[in-house]
Formats: sequence, structure tokens, C-alpha cells
Amino acid sequence: MAGTLTVVSLMSSPDVILLRGLRLACICGALPEEQDRRQPYEFDIDVVADLAATTTDDLADTIDYGSILARIEEVTVNESFQLFERMAQRIAEAVLVDERVLEVAVEVRKLRPPVTQFLDSSGVRIVRQR
Repeated sequence: MAGTLTVVSLMSSPDVILLRGLRLACICGALPEEQDRRQPYEFDIDVVADLAATTTDDLADTIDYGSILARIEEVTVNESFQLFERMAQRIAEAVLVDERVLEVAVEVRKLRPPVTQFLDSSGVRIVRQR
């Protein structure tokens, strides 16, 4: 039929809130000097959820990423870690506090890794589901 628009329905996939380039000073490292001072870390967080705000345009129908960032900052301010794997896990747990979050991916990058080679960053990425 000419002029008719056909809509193809794909399997619905959850929505993702992307938080990129969050920089925080954290106490994290296996070396003694890394436990004595805060170092710069960068975080990328993917928050997977079904967000009704895509159709309602209502703030109440989405997840407040300011609240997520505050919980992440609270973890990094109040806790210290030897390994960024553990820090990533604690951040994932803080994000999953919101029951609407189905899954979270946390990428942590140490911006000044203590190695002799030229390396922009070292890091880890973990994914946790409800």
C-alpha cells in the first residue's frame, strides 16, 4: 500500500543511562604509598533500567543520575581499597541500591598507574545484575 508506514517491532531492550568520565580522588592501591594519599581515578558507569520517561518526559519516571553519582562519591570518600576490582564491586552495589536498576557496568581507570612503562591508565570493567 503506497504511503503506508510499516513499524517493525524489535525485541524490547532495556534503556541505558550513560555516565562518562566521572573523576574522583580515591584511596586505592596495593603499594603502601598508594594508601597514604588520594589518587585520580576515572569512572564510566552504564545503568540499565526500563525507563518510562522515554514516553512520559517526566523526571519521576527515570533514575536520578545525580543521586547515583552521590552514592558513588560516598563510596570513594568513605572507603579505601587495595584493588580497583573491589572498588568497582562496591560502586556496583551502591548503584544497585535503586531497585529499578536491572544491571550496572562499572569501569574504573587508575589515571596514574605505578609502572615504569608509559601507560595512560589501568583499569577494570565489571557487570553486575540484579
